Amino acid sequence: MNPYQQGHSGYNSQPRYLHNIGFSNTAPQSFGNPLPMPGFPTTGYPAPQPGYSTGYPNSQGYPNSAQNYPSSAQGYPQPAQGYPQAAQGYPQAAQGYPQAAQGYPQAAQAYPPAAQGYPQAQTGYPQASQGYPQANQHQGYPSHFQSQIQQSYSVSSNPVANTPKSKPTVVPANPFDPREDAAVLRKAMKGFGTDEKAIIQVLTRRSNEQRLRIAFEFKTLYGKDLVSDLKSETSGKFEDLLVALMTPLPQFYAKELHDAIAGIGTDEDVLIEVMCTMSNHEIHVIKQAYTAIYGTLLEDDLRGDTSGNFKRLMTSLCMGNRSEDFHVDQQKARDDARSLLQAGELRLGTDESVFNAVLCSRSFPQLAAIFQEYHNLTGHDIDDAIKNEFSGDMEKALRAIVKVVRNKPLFFAERLHKSMKGLGTNDRQLIRIMVTRCEVDLGDISNMFQSKYGETLQSWIEGDCSGHYKKCLLGLLGLY
Repeated sequence: MNPYQQGHSGYNSQPRYLHNIGFSNTAPQSFGNPLPMPGFPTTGYPAPQPGYSTGYPNSQGYPNSAQNYPSSAQGYPQPAQGYPQAAQGYPQAAQGYPQAAQGYPQAAQAYPPAAQGYPQAQTGYPQASQGYPQANQHQGYPSHFQSQIQQSYSVSSNPVANTPKSKPTVVPANPFDPREDAAVLRKAMKGFGTDEKAIIQVLTRRSNEQRLRIAFEFKTLYGKDLVSDLKSETSGKFEDLLVALMTPLPQFYAKELHDAIAGIGTDEDVLIEVMCTMSNHEIHVIKQAYTAIYGTLLEDDLRGDTSGNFKRLMTSLCMGNRSEDFHVDQQKARDDARSLLQAGELRLGTDESVFNAVLCSRSFPQLAAIFQEYHNLTGHDIDDAIKNEFSGDMEKALRAIVKVVRNKPLFFAERLHKSMKGLGTNDRQLIRIMVTRCEVDLGDISNMFQSKYGETLQSWIEGDCSGHYKKCLLGLLGLY
């Protein structure tokens, strides 16, 4: 899959890159929501101006004919009487419409006062300075549309504003000159010997998209592939880490999933880590990358390599159809908590389909409310119930979803700790988490690591890794 796309011929423009090169800290919001929101007008039409009627002309905006317009016997004179005097029906020339010598009237003089039959400016036509409303105003919608809007998008600002921002350790470089970076890398690998420090400092201080732009400029300037040069100049785990850094994130995830299910045996931990933590948008982009690289559907490969309840759970997650509404419905949370209780602890055996349906389709805020309601009903945690009702990969996957809902950085901190504890190191897992989370929340993961284990992530990396591999990992933490 070529992540680059040149500008139109004939124009001296910068290269344009496909929108799915990688995931940013703002995904999926930055890519928009292609689905229409219930209660909102079709995208592309401007919102109504504030102050216009909230209905049709017998509603609030226009006066009722019986109230403000005179009856035919009062307002319109009899033919024998002629037209009324200026002081009775129409405003005087100085008040309403100006003399011809005065030109166009000022905004305040164009309409007579509200007492003479027209509505006040606040309920009628807007002042000239008001213009169009902000995107989150609904003055122009009828009242029944306003209630639909509030129900379908009731969290317009508060929950988003209250959500703490994540702490990435790698942010896009600014200013950024990809040709200059390409020259630095070329110099670091040219001739005898390799300047690993220069390579680390460039690649660990650029975002994934910026690294791809550097590779594009590298091939443009020198006619060589940057990844091939890096492979020829480095080796071991350091080489693996650099290649991971130079891979577009969707392709990287696709390769990790493919390697987890290819060959003999399956690495279910990789499937759980990726499929249980990704957003709908990320899952769809990974599926596209997977098909582009391997020519098969991710869903088909997952189903062919798993079985039982775990197979059904992976299939549900692969749909990427989880609700992403921030609004929490407490009544539905109580109903779902009761359903989970009846499907598990209150019956002989377990109805796995109920757990599958609830944990794969409800939004993360809604799941948090369901878990709290479950605790209120039973007096113990949903995690304890899952441990008692399930086993094996299904248990690990469901518990992973619970952990991600409650504290995603803690979930990844535990996986980093697991990758380095004991004899040996699970370098693939370590590289995967460090590379994929450094632009999202690696700072939070590092803090949670220290809070839970009493030691810093830096100290564990220094004690478990060595050489340029260790320095590059520390670089992703912003410590080299």
